[in-house]
Amino acid sequence: MQVVYEDNHIIIVNKAVGEIVQGDKTGDTPLVEIVRQYIKEKYAKPGNVFCGVVHRLDRPVSGLVVFAKTSKALTRLNEMFRTGKVKKTYWAVTRGCPDPAEARIEGYITSVERNNKSYFSKAPAEGAKQAALSYRLIAKGLNYNLLEVNLETGRKHQIRVQLSSIGCPIKGDLKYGDKRSNPDGGISLMARRIQFTHPVSGKEIDLTAPVPDERLWHELEQTAVSSGQARTPDARSHSDSASC
Repeated sequence: MQVVYEDNHIIIVNKAVGEIVQGDKTGDTPLVEIVRQYIKEKYAKPGNVFCGVVHRLDRPVSGLVVFAKTSKALTRLNEMFRTGKVKKTYWAVTRGCPDPAEARIEGYITSVERNNKSYFSKAPAEGAKQAALSYRLIAKGLNYNLLEVNLETGRKHQIRVQLSSIGCPIKGDLKYGDKRSNPDGGISLMARRIQFTHPVSGKEIDLTAPVPDERLWHELEQTAVSSGQARTPDARSHSDSASC
């Protein structure tokens, strides 16, 4: 677990592929428990340690996850996420190249629990929820491309199913149309950047996670940065970082 920011009220970590944010039927240790233990040991806290889950990332996805260290922060962050006051930017490595290179995808998503899958349509349907995101192509590679995605809504598997709908399945995402799995069992989607006003101090938080340590990710990132389509992580944003 890599901590990229921490203060008295919040802690932000860079989640690895395969980690689960909250416990599920697998019984695997969730990230929230790992963070709770980290806080307990770092500050030698007796008894139970508060650590609130503010939002989630799918297990095969990597990137920034925010946890609350106080109930005050949790209540305020929950409201901020609900009202869209937290901006999350995702990066996705896709097999297809979108046309146009920049656009907004709007429609409806229906989630089916039976097969843990979401379905996208342009027309409304019974039980479907409105879903919208915008994307732009920031780097082109020989076989894969890098898209930057901004969510307007937060539906289950939204980025995965909506990019697949335009012929751009995410690398490794067999569930939504890619041809081959990734060696680590994950998919090439990450929560790259998060921006919000601190719920207690009012400080502006703007953090960018490093891409996974894989050659393809680094090559596409370098192309995006070199062309002026993306920025590199700001080391100053990680002044309180730690690893465990």
